[in-house]
Amino acid sequence: MRRIKSICIVLCIFLAFFGVLAYLACLRVNSLLAPVSSSLQYEEKEIVIPYSSSTAQIAAILKKEGMIKNEIVFRLYSRYRGYDQTLQAGRYLLKTSMNLEEILQTLQQGVLWEEGLRFTIPEGFTLEQIAARLEDEGLVGKEAFIDACRDYMQDIDPSFSFLNDIPSGVKYPLEGYLFPDTYEVRRGITARELIEVMLHRFNEVFTEDDRRRASEMGFTLHEIVTLASIVEKEARVAEERPVISAVFHNRLQSPGMSLLQSCATVQYALGEVKPVLLNEDLEIDSPYNTYLYPNLPPGPIASPGRDALEAALYPAEVDYLYFVYKEDGSGTHYFSTTLQEHNHYKALARQLRH
Repeated sequence: MRRIKSICIVLCIFLAFFGVLAYLACLRVNSLLAPVSSSLQYEEKEIVIPYSSSTAQIAAILKKEGMIKNEIVFRLYSRYRGYDQTLQAGRYLLKTSMNLEEILQTLQQGVLWEEGLRFTIPEGFTLEQIAARLEDEGLVGKEAFIDACRDYMQDIDPSFSFLNDIPSGVKYPLEGYLFPDTYEVRRGITARELIEVMLHRFNEVFTEDDRRRASEMGFTLHEIVTLASIVEKEARVAEERPVISAVFHNRLQSPGMSLLQSCATVQYALGEVKPVLLNEDLEIDSPYNTYLYPNLPPGPIASPGRDALEAALYPAEVDYLYFVYKEDGSGTHYFSTTLQEHNHYKALARQLRH
């Protein structure tokens, strides 16, 4: 009886040991099947697959170019999925954020990738500025693009269902959602396709974790993008974004300080950027004027980049309620917790300006 019991114990230990090994092996394989880099930080590369290349040769090319983690896993997975006899020669544009399945599916196409038009949308551009940039690049007329942005809301692709939550009263519904980045597109691309390229990038950058974080904070996605756009326009140096975000968060949470008083929102309402706003500018009757209307404006005032979105989601832990630009060429601001401090810093900034 004891002998049988001992054998059972040994068998259990062996089974547990091999179970752990199998689990670790599974984790390792999944890791090797995963992309080389994340969707937030990736490279695009032109990969040439010569005619009559074997799966082993293709694997070697992809490994050398940094597109896959392991040649053997690529070959085994290709055979397991039945792709090894159908990979095509061609010139491809691949991303390091693609997993093995996506790479193998792309290599079925046998395309000759044709170099397209490259353009950059800077962080903080408004929709009108984006439209003007696209016209300058010869991609689409400014007014035609703006019209296409309006029309898009009548036929939203299901992939971008978050757009259905945009409230009425915004100047441009897609403002803030055309993500600022460098793009390469084919010649002859339509305005709608351009819109979807930039919306797709926004969807990649604003992750599910970000959506959960916004919900935990009591904000909608639209409200976070709106706040991030204000941070993007107000901040001039990267390290101040979370601090400026904190000022606006603190005001939104303070019963007696619901006016954000952001000059950037006034400039958006005016439709122009003035070096210095006059008192009469602060009185423009617009829901985007946060000197007159409390809380957040109806929608974003520009396209925020990833850092501004992150600052809106993770503000600095400070109790500041005010900030004013130093006017000393540093791009930084004076921050304060009381109106008395703020007025003192405003006087200093005025002296530096003159």
